Amino acid sequence: MSKILVTGGAGFIGSNFIRYILKKYPEDTVINLDKLTYAGNLNNLKDIEGNANYKFIKGDIAEERTVKKVFRFNRPDVVVNYAAETHVDRSIIDPAAFVKTDIIGTYNLLEAIKEFGTAKYVQISTDEVYGSLKSGKFTEESPFEPNSPYSASKAGGDLLCRSYSKTYGLPVIITHAVNCYGPYQYPEKLIPLFITNLSESKKVPVYGNGANVREWLYVLDHCSAIDFLLHKGESGQSYNIGSGVEKQNLEITRLILSELGKNEDDIEYVKDRPGHDLRYALEMSKIQKIGWQPEYKFEEAIRETIRWYRNNEWWWKPLKSGEYLAYYKKQYNQ
Repeated sequence: MSKILVTGGAGFIGSNFIRYILKKYPEDTVINLDKLTYAGNLNNLKDIEGNANYKFIKGDIAEERTVKKVFRFNRPDVVVNYAAETHVDRSIIDPAAFVKTDIIGTYNLLEAIKEFGTAKYVQISTDEVYGSLKSGKFTEESPFEPNSPYSASKAGGDLLCRSYSKTYGLPVIITHAVNCYGPYQYPEKLIPLFITNLSESKKVPVYGNGANVREWLYVLDHCSAIDFLLHKGESGQSYNIGSGVEKQNLEITRLILSELGKNEDDIEYVKDRPGHDLRYALEMSKIQKIGWQPEYKFEEAIRETIRWYRNNEWWWKPLKSGEYLAYYKKQYNQ
């Protein structure tokens, strides 16, 4: 039996992870600490909100007092930090919010662990910290060369984690994952945005000529990788989490168009964003050597994802209309 603190657990990957853990380890307890920003949605966990082993706490990891209070009264055995500002476009407009959550928030968690102790801390990060590359793949030894305020803030948090592991001996594991997709992803990201736009008979905005390449990982594979590292990962190490599935943005767009019976007349090519990385890809032999492999096939998982959004308009329509934000601002006096 473990007591697991999941920060940012009302977000896309965090909520999927909480559901995954409670299903696989029904005797574990999960504490979900989430600020409930625009991307934090308690509807993501509506099906488990009555679970006796699940507890939600509204709070911001960037607030030191809040973090220490959570640790003092809950004494988690394990911490998994999903809490982050993650959308590159938003980071270009408001870098300060990213620095506050991704760096100061990470610092507060590390300080709390230093004071109260845990068996393991997993930092959830991104392949974007490595920058862009034309060929080959990034390894865990690749230098950080972030090209957006988002990736720079995540790199800053990761380096703090490394330093606390080396300096204070904290049981830290750092993970860098490729682009995830699946249910409950906020519809500002490429795949859910395009599915929901087309479902509403709207066009899909493709940056530049759509040639940017990303590696794609189904969210449940990401969950299984984190679970695996909690049990098999070595403290003080970083691990890349990938799939080997690389697709141009235009390929993803055409696949979604085809599945929804649309055509390329529904594409709107828009001006490329500043500092838009051309390609990311991860070498993941390090995690493979200790026994983890992705399970889901891209072709099946992307179609299942498309079906999920088509069948769950109740979930995404309030998000796109602003109805959800208004409700939770009123509920939590934001």
